Amino acid sequence: MGWKFYDADDYHPLENKKKMAEGIPLNDEDRIPWLCTLHDILRREDTCRQDTILSCSALKKMYRHVLISGASAIESKQPDQPGEKPALKILFVHLDGPMDIIAGRLEKRRGHFMPLELLKSQFDTLEPPSAPENFITVSLEKSLPEIVLEIERTIL
Repeated sequence: MGWKFYDADDYHPLENKKKMAEGIPLNDEDRIPWLCTLHDILRREDTCRQDTILSCSALKKMYRHVLISGASAIESKQPDQPGEKPALKILFVHLDGPMDIIAGRLEKRRGHFMPLELLKSQFDTLEPPSAPENFITVSLEKSLPEIVLEIERTIL
């Protein structure tokens, strides 16, 4: 598609990676600076008019708001006002599926710092997107080609 791709895991600071490798879930204080870094990357690409895909476990609504608005989302502590123009226009793709399917995929992943034991904490933290967020939900129970096609149909 000619879009730039970023994996958010590549931008975790070393402290976050160590914490996860030790089986300790990240908290908001760990994630916010990382999300602000990701916002800065997305803003830079948007300024260059570069279409971008970011693979990121933006588990909470607040995290998604930080990806859209950066540090100002934390400072304001106010939800978006109706009609307010977001800093970045982002379509969130919520890949939804049962824990056993995701666990099976995590078990096949090699050389990654996040152990399978942290998956439950991710499910516990998850706030699935909801209106008025800009999102689609795609089932992980579909085949990979079906998942990609559904996402492509939405964004193209």
